[in-house]
Amino acid sequence: MDIEIFPHRVLGSDTTEKLLNDLESLEDVRRTVIHGPRFPKGEATLPPKYRERRVITVNGEDVVLQVKTARIFLEISMESTIDKVEEICEKHIPYGFDINQDRSNYIRKQKTVTDKIKYGKKEIPDELIGMTDQYSKFDDHVNIIKKDN
Repeated sequence: MDIEIFPHRVLGSDTTEKLLNDLESLEDVRRTVIHGPRFPKGEATLPPKYRERRVITVNGEDVVLQVKTARIFLEISMESTIDKVEEICEKHIPYGFDINQDRSNYIRKQKTVTDKIKYGKKEIPDELIGMTDQYSKFDDHVNIIKKDN
């Protein structure tokens, strides 16, 4: 089952980092996708304290944040996890959010023709299906963060 966290405002880098770390600490979260507009290219000329495109640490791994976090998609297996997700969101998103759980899939689960064209005969692991933008290079936009077992 997939759920969508839809904050009422776009999240900053610090909030995104804290929120993702807490969400990734949940046992039931299988995959996480953040979605939003890309950061502007001219941001590199801004002073460091105003830059939102930066390296964040999620579950002990460095990730270059390349989008403003407007939505977060989570793949979970138990409905009871939604209550824990809601508690985490209330802690980090004080200005409000919605959790959409209409039982539809937000993260693609099956390979498509585009995947076959883009990756050729390489076998794509199941956990990577639906994790990339079909118009971008895979290495530029996907970070795989392993869970501690």
